[in-house]
Amino acid sequence: MFMDTTLRDGHQSLIATRMTTDDMLPALEVMDEMGFEAMEVWGGATFDVCVRYLNEDPWERLREIKERLKKTPTQMLLRGQNLVAYRHYADDVVELFVKLAHKNGVDRFRVFDALNDVRNLQKSIEVAKSVGAHVQGAISYTVSPVHTVEYYLEFARQLVELGVDSICIKDMAGLLTPKMAYELVKELKEKFSLPVQVHTHCTAGLCTMALLAAAEAGADVLDTAISPFASGTSQPPFEAVYYSLSEYKNLPPLDWDRVSFLVSHFKAVRERHREHDVNMRYVDYRILSSQVPGGMYSNLIKQLSEQGMLDKLPEVLKEIPKVRKELGYPPLVTPVSQIVGVQAVLNVMTGQRYAKTTNEVKKYFLGMYGRPPAPVDEELREKVLRSERPIDCRPADLLEPELEKARREIGVIAESDEDLLIYVILGNIGKAFLEKRYLQKINLDTSVMESFDGAYPV
Repeated sequence: MFMDTTLRDGHQSLIATRMTTDDMLPALEVMDEMGFEAMEVWGGATFDVCVRYLNEDPWERLREIKERLKKTPTQMLLRGQNLVAYRHYADDVVELFVKLAHKNGVDRFRVFDALNDVRNLQKSIEVAKSVGAHVQGAISYTVSPVHTVEYYLEFARQLVELGVDSICIKDMAGLLTPKMAYELVKELKEKFSLPVQVHTHCTAGLCTMALLAAAEAGADVLDTAISPFASGTSQPPFEAVYYSLSEYKNLPPLDWDRVSFLVSHFKAVRERHREHDVNMRYVDYRILSSQVPGGMYSNLIKQLSEQGMLDKLPEVLKEIPKVRKELGYPPLVTPVSQIVGVQAVLNVMTGQRYAKTTNEVKKYFLGMYGRPPAPVDEELREKVLRSERPIDCRPADLLEPELEKARREIGVIAESDEDLLIYVILGNIGKAFLEKRYLQKINLDTSVMESFDGAYPV
């Protein structure tokens, strides 16, 4: 009935994904006894942050977690053709990544696309199915004139045709109301004979009501987090939702001593990472209009604070829905949330809308991220693209295979296909991580490293 998100979205939403593997390990055996339907432990921003900020191998983290979870399936969040990053990757990269993720410990793949463009999900679903994994097709939920129940049912139908094993309503901004949760779950259950899971955020204060309504409509699994990593911009707290639902449904008994241990443990973990804490003490009603997801909200605060512009947050929150409308009402989820958010910040900083546009906005208008849910502002698109014309094919069809070129570039410092993917996905950040580890392993000093001059034997 419950999937735990503490080790992925919980800390991604609240402490900028800074939970380390060592933070996680002491809790795993107890979490394994909690009876969760699954635990989301990998994917999303964790791959990037492991390498970029924590000096950890994300593949090793996955193996360590899987080794300790004897009973509970592990789940990852996969951004379709974007995998765990911000651009589309060629099909050969997608295929290798999904196969290795499963081999290293992922039992279930929650696959989504920021634009709900099913073309961007085809390859990852196909590969995950071929290795025998459970594939959950996720609907990126948002609110706009075009995002109706009928729209979501049509997208769900396309997911079902691709062979997904379950469906998730992925409400990244916390906009799912009780009424919409009930109606959408009810319709999905009636039209498709698949389990339905609901994922939401507490940012706007609607989340617990939405989960209870979804459960009443027949939702099979609800996403929650252990309370120290719940609420705010994260998911609803497991303890409260379990306690409330137990009055309506016959739930398995809960060992509250285990809960007490986990709460104490994760309180201490969050305190250790307080410098990265979003520290959202109150529900922000502005989210109902700005529709900013939890992770995007925390990143906005961090970015504006670093630039000494936190006072501009209200203006940015007003600008975001304007940019979103002009881009055809995309759901604000990675990578589109970053595209919209950065452009909104630029519009506010310059004081003149679209005086500067990012390369990502240009690629978006070209169709390189997929098909927008609604028509874009044509005048703006012409201004950005000038004489260039949008593509009309699956974006990944335009990408050349990447792996063999990357193998030649990275050489022996990539000791496995897992290492190769760290480089392919994270570029120079990944290369620096692999270089450091390689040199430590063979005990070379800095002078020897400089003699390589950036080139490594193949």
